[in-house]
Amino acid sequence: MTNISLLYRSLPALLLLGPLCFGQSRFVVEDASAKYNAEISIEKCQSDYCKNKASIIIFSKSGEKIQTLASEDCALHFEEGIKPSNTGVVKLTNGMLHDDPVVFGDFNFDGTEDVAIRNGSGGNYGSASFDVYVFNSTRKKFVASKELTELASDYQGMFDVDPKRKRLKTYARSGNSLLYTYEYQVIPNKGIDLVYEKIEDMSGELAKVTVREKIKNKWVVKKSTE
Repeated sequence: MTNISLLYRSLPALLLLGPLCFGQSRFVVEDASAKYNAEISIEKCQSDYCKNKASIIIFSKSGEKIQTLASEDCALHFEEGIKPSNTGVVKLTNGMLHDDPVVFGDFNFDGTEDVAIRNGSGGNYGSASFDVYVFNSTRKKFVASKELTELASDYQGMFDVDPKRKRLKTYARSGNSLLYTYEYQVIPNKGIDLVYEKIEDMSGELAKVTVREKIKNKWVVKKSTE
């Protein structure tokens, strides 16, 4: 098996090209996880973005191949002035992309890193959506999570992780005046449970805020103005 580190030795500079369409392009992500690297092979790239079917290979930091995952609609949108390359392997670093195509983190608070893969723009108002895989320590592989995928696909992009409170936080909006914040608690071996909801109505001079929180399995509602 070829060690992935050998691929990194010939990383090319990003090419400043016009609006051309390239063939399959390859990218590596090294700084998103303390334990894993990822290599992305995506079918189509234009001058400032890549978008189509993609395979994502997860490697250990030592270069051992762990698993290959797939996305039907991966997307890499580069910041202004940065262009993809159609040769070699390009290393993705912080600040190069609008949204991360691969996100690592302990999403179910079991002490192991999980992974989320960009799959389209199906979130609230066309925001990024993700397929989420949790690491199964018994099977030694990443396994798709239906509940976490829905959470990372139906709101505004990838959810935030609060490790201290062991909650997942996500956001949505309706027009320019209604803002929503949701918090979910992870229940081991059962799924996720909505435990907090904040609605901000910005349509008037003063914002109207409604907070619903589940306390001892009962919803408590508080209203205020800001």
